[in-house]
Amino acid sequence: MTVSRVINGRTGVNAQTRLTVEEAIKALAYTPNVAARNLVTSSELRIGVIYSKPSAAFMSDFLTGVFEEASARGARLVLLKGEDGKGPTISAVQDMVASGISGVLLAPPLGEAPDVLRVLEESACITAAVGAYQSRDTICVRIDDRAASYQMTRLILDLGHRRLGFILGNPDQAASAERMAGFYAAVRETGGVDVQVVQGDFTYMSGLHAAEQLLGSTSPPTAIFASNDDMAAAVVSVAHRRHLDVPSELTVAGFDDTTAAVTLWPPLTTVRQPVRALAAEALSLLIAEIGQKGRKSRAPQERILEHEIVERQSTCAPRSPPSS
Repeated sequence: MTVSRVINGRTGVNAQTRLTVEEAIKALAYTPNVAARNLVTSSELRIGVIYSKPSAAFMSDFLTGVFEEASARGARLVLLKGEDGKGPTISAVQDMVASGISGVLLAPPLGEAPDVLRVLEESACITAAVGAYQSRDTICVRIDDRAASYQMTRLILDLGHRRLGFILGNPDQAASAERMAGFYAAVRETGGVDVQVVQGDFTYMSGLHAAEQLLGSTSPPTAIFASNDDMAAAVVSVAHRRHLDVPSELTVAGFDDTTAAVTLWPPLTTVRQPVRALAAEALSLLIAEIGQKGRKSRAPQERILEHEIVERQSTCAPRSPPSS
């Protein structure tokens, strides 16, 4: 109580005791934990939202889900955005935590960014992440990326395609590896499949480069499955530039079902990842954890939501059966 009075500048402490406490504070380089103080002294719920996703379509859905849930819960949001598709600086994250937020919600790919997670863990900040895989002390909300990718690849194979191109996502994200694993799991079930895999990073520009590489090969694929809609949209653009009809000459499939999937021609067949629902669920779980007065659960929570395969006009059987 005496230390508290000194820190908060209150009366009732004699001069010598106040001097002793102030010297101890200086020696220990102590600074008050504003977040912990707010949990005790205020009912205001302040949630930090950190994001850097280069896909505008994905972030639009993500933030819509966050805003709707925050409004329903009476939570105040504090936004922190990285620049040029990169995460925010460590000092910016530290400043956000020090400002007195109740918890942090991370958009992909920041749920798997070691530097950001380390700052949040060291500050004992309650954290939830969308699209991330199980990590210590973090609430993770996602879909089953491997199963979704498997099902989409299975659809393409069942149409009769045997020359397949696959564009990988950001290599730093676990979801990218899971989607690749699902793709190969389906391919292994079918004989005589020619596979070409090209690296992307979930951006439209990387999709353009990948599509040029795939369609410029000596034996181009009859179907290309991209790990997100932005890259799939880039594939459609390159196909048009090469005077290839989609889907009769090239089947294209994406992943996410963002607005990008329905704002181009033809509309994309894609995996519907419920981005708004994922964001809202992550925020809901985060607020529930905050309601425990900062007491950590016995184990980090992981919630997996349902996905859906949405068939539109960008996929069909190959024009002629591939040679065996």
